[in-house]
Amino acid sequence: MWSGTRRERGVAKDKMANPMGRILLGSLLRRSSRSCRTISAASLFSSAAASSQALPSARSLSPSASNFRSSFLFLLGNAHLSSRASSCLFPSYLRRLLLSTKTSSSDDNEDVDEAPLPDEVEEDGELTDEWEEEEEAEPKLGDGADGGGIVLQNVPWGEHTLSIAREVLSHYGDDMKLYAFKTTPRGYIYVRIDKMSNKYGCPSMEDIESFSQEYKKRLDEDGALGKIPDNLALEVSSPGAERLLKVPDDLYRFSDMPMNVCYVEDEEPHCQEKHGVFFLDSVETDAETCIWRLADVKENRDPQSKGRPLSRKQKDWRLKLPYAMNRTVTLYLDF
Repeated sequence: MWSGTRRERGVAKDKMANPMGRILLGSLLRRSSRSCRTISAASLFSSAAASSQALPSARSLSPSASNFRSSFLFLLGNAHLSSRASSCLFPSYLRRLLLSTKTSSSDDNEDVDEAPLPDEVEEDGELTDEWEEEEEAEPKLGDGADGGGIVLQNVPWGEHTLSIAREVLSHYGDDMKLYAFKTTPRGYIYVRIDKMSNKYGCPSMEDIESFSQEYKKRLDEDGALGKIPDNLALEVSSPGAERLLKVPDDLYRFSDMPMNVCYVEDEEPHCQEKHGVFFLDSVETDAETCIWRLADVKENRDPQSKGRPLSRKQKDWRLKLPYAMNRTVTLYLDF
């Protein structure tokens, strides 16, 4: 439960499951017949980026001429900014822009000082539940979330909204790609976009806002024509550090970065999984095999070595694995 004033609330976040922490940046826009105040997201984000210390989250409001009622949530778990990922903060941070395609046509000028959070009570006494969070589950390739891929769940408007997303992304050239796309029967669209020119594949806040606004505009247009429902909800984010890498396609792209590799050395069903932090050494395409080498990170060093680099024997060591024996591969980040 949130505490503090309605005007501004600070939240002290404990360390989250991801040791790097994460940012949740969102603007939840929902239908309202009243004028509204919306969030100065860019100002909050820029102030966070200017600091090298972990910041408490804050919720504040500033005037806007929009006909939406909006609320803003900015969370920063235990984390520090790093120059190694300064363009997008840590890639493990998640940026979201939450929108509703259903807008208000009312010009009612009733003043509203703040928008209630999803767990707050509206004036009619009903408890609101404005956003359906994605189910927490172990990522799997093709799951439409951290595993990438397309998941439409047989909703009749799924293909149409997917085609719109692809068309909007085409305006960004080859720099922005669709990493994951998922629709749900309750009318939610989850989009993760990948920035190819960024080391971590992490789009900026401006990238996400730009895509989101253009995509929402197109959804509004087709909703008004009856081609899709007019009350869909949209979440746009970056893949995050939890993204699963495809073997071998993504390995080439991130070959200059260490990776967490979960693998087996035997194809037997009950073979024990092993874990390592490796660099990609090479790929034998014809044999469909990856060759890994040890990354010079603390997990691979002798605890008694007092920080000394890998030995010659360790540097020369190689692990040869068929594609299928690489169970999961993710980016290794330890700032």
